[in-house]
This record gives sequence, structure tokens and C-alpha cells, in this order.
Amino acid sequence: MNSYIDVLKKYAVFGGRSRRKEYWYFVLFNLILTIVIGVIDQATGTFDPETGMGLIGILYALVVIIPSFAVLFRRLHDTGRSAWWLLILLVPLIGFLVVLFFLCQDSEAGPNRWGEPPK
Repeated sequence: MNSYIDVLKKYAVFGGRSRRKEYWYFVLFNLILTIVIGVIDQATGTFDPETGMGLIGILYALVVIIPSFAVLFRRLHDTGRSAWWLLILLVPLIGFLVVLFFLCQDSEAGPNRWGEPPK
């Protein structure tokens, strides 16, 4: 949970580096909260089947979209890559697999152009 809160504390910090642990725990807690919010939206009747989201889900998505991109950028920086690599996502399937591979890699040893290693 600390990793999730740390990402929210760095709300719009796109520079620097983030460890694998910080990124993947943020993704995990974000997924869990999205499911819980979806259940709440269903229970309260605010869920819209056309959009696949409810009122609370939309509000939550708006709150976490900036920190989600920020931690994604910092994670790529930690592997020694620019966030411009995200443009490879425009290539169907292959782009997703390449970015997933980058996100799963260990931190680049030593300082790089985005700062000191976070470990």
C-alpha cells in the first residue's frame, strides 16, 4: 500500500526513476480499487453498461490518470529508456509485449540521465 501512496504523493512527477516494486504495486492496488469501485457502482445503480463505467469509476479514473502516466514514465526511465518508447504501443500486440518486457526489466545499474538508482 505504501507504493500506491508514494505514487500519489508524486502526483505529476514525470522525471526521475521508479523501481519495479513501486510500479507493479501501484498497478495491483489500482486494479483492486477499480474492481471494488465497479462493484460499488453496480450496487448504487450508477453503472452504465454502454461505457462500462459508473460515476465513481469515472471520477477515480480522472484522479489516477496523471499519476499512472507519471509512474509509467519513471519506470521506463529506470530501465534507461525514454518515455517516447510508449509510442511503440501504436503497433498492435508487438508494441504491448515490448513495453511489458521493458516494465518487467530490472533497474539500470548506476546513475543514468534521469537520476540515481532508486534502490
